[in-house]
Amino acid sequence: MNRPEAVASVPGLEDPVFAEPWQVEAFAMVVALHEHGLFSWSEWAEVLSAEVHRADAAPDGHDYYEHWLAALEKLLASRGLAPAEEVDALAAAWERAAHATPHGRPILLENDPERQAR
Repeated sequence: MNRPEAVASVPGLEDPVFAEPWQVEAFAMVVALHEHGLFSWSEWAEVLSAEVHRADAAPDGHDYYEHWLAALEKLLASRGLAPAEEVDALAAAWERAAHATPHGRPILLENDPERQAR
C-alpha cells in the first residue's frame, strides 16, 4: 500500500477519507502550518467555514477539499507568505508542465514550456 492509500483509508469507514492524493497533502499542510504556529485552529475553522458556506459550494460537499485549499491560500496570502498572484502563477506553470509531461512521467515545473522558453 502506498502512502496516499494508507492515509486515505481509515479502519471502520466504508469510504476513503481522501479521494485524491492532493487532498492528503493539503490536509497535511494545514496541520503542519498550524503546528508551527502560523494560525490558530479557531482561525482556520473560521476561514474554512466561510469557504464551505459560499453560495457556489456543492450541496453534497464533493468540493470540500477545494474549499480547504482555497482557505489555505487565503490564510497564506493574508500573512504575506504566498500572495494570490504568486500562487496563481505557480498553479498555471504546474498546469502547463502537466500538459507537457508524457503520461507516466513525473510532473516537474522544469517541463513548463514557458519556463523553457526563457
